[in-house]
Amino acid sequence: MDGIEHRTVEVNGIKMHIAEKGKEGPVVLFLHGFPELWYSWRHQIAALGSLGYRAVAPDLRGYGDTEVPASISSYTGFHIVGDIVALIDSLGVEQVFLVGHDMGAIIGWYLCMFRPERIKAYVCLSVPFLRRNPKIKTVDAMRAVYGDDYYICRFQEPGKMESEMAEVGTAYVLKNILTTRKTGPPIFPKGEYGTGFNPDTPDTLPSWLTEDDLAYYVSKFEKTGFTGGLNYYRNFNLNWELTAPWSGVQIKVPVKFITGELDMIYTSFNTKEYIHGGGFKEDVPNLKEVIVQKGVAHFNNEEAVEEISNHIYEFIKKF
Repeated sequence: MDGIEHRTVEVNGIKMHIAEKGKEGPVVLFLHGFPELWYSWRHQIAALGSLGYRAVAPDLRGYGDTEVPASISSYTGFHIVGDIVALIDSLGVEQVFLVGHDMGAIIGWYLCMFRPERIKAYVCLSVPFLRRNPKIKTVDAMRAVYGDDYYICRFQEPGKMESEMAEVGTAYVLKNILTTRKTGPPIFPKGEYGTGFNPDTPDTLPSWLTEDDLAYYVSKFEKTGFTGGLNYYRNFNLNWELTAPWSGVQIKVPVKFITGELDMIYTSFNTKEYIHGGGFKEDVPNLKEVIVQKGVAHFNNEEAVEEISNHIYEFIKKF
């Protein structure tokens, strides 16, 4: 993979696998989403590592070749941010450029909230800042808007989604989710897991996802299962409680936000209004740029490889 090296570091009581390219220069730290791995950033690691940056992407807690703690409560936002801060320390730097996608974007917002002094600038993909509503817990609010079949609501019961995924198999789950171009909130009708994200799973993979790519994902998720990744969602209500001291906080880090126009988050309830109507800028006063990619869906870091790499570089080189 074009000079990408792998090693394991000890962080916050667990062993974490990281992939990196570039020995010197400013650190660009990539945080993946669900159901992804460091591998989701392979193209950006290669690109930024060749441009004088030290590009680093971990398998987050519960994923890939990083340890998978057993208890649900080991996956709060504090645990994950603790892992990342320890990773930054292990790299021997004070600050990093941060890039996050999907659940990694949410962790990125927490990192900017809790330890802004460690982040030079943040390139956020897909998930804008989620303003905390002090009156209602996160999952309860999602259930009120989208109903019980909304994917995050369906992820809540321990073991339930895992057993449904096991019925259709790891390869089907990953192919189904990674290739989805369905807009609007992801709804999983009960008993029909495979029709949730992507009612029309293609027979052939899109040009940006090869059989080898899919096989890599499948090999890692067959080893770990999906529970670690699902446990992030199972802590949404607990995270809501734990972040009460930050209610109403503004994110002061410089931010560039990039989403696909077909992204399932972007096309969900009120998201466009929040991003373009002033709410996002109010919460993130240093929001410098919002990019909406034509014809691109949720996994924009893999679908629009060069465009995303260029957007990251054009932004971070200013600092």
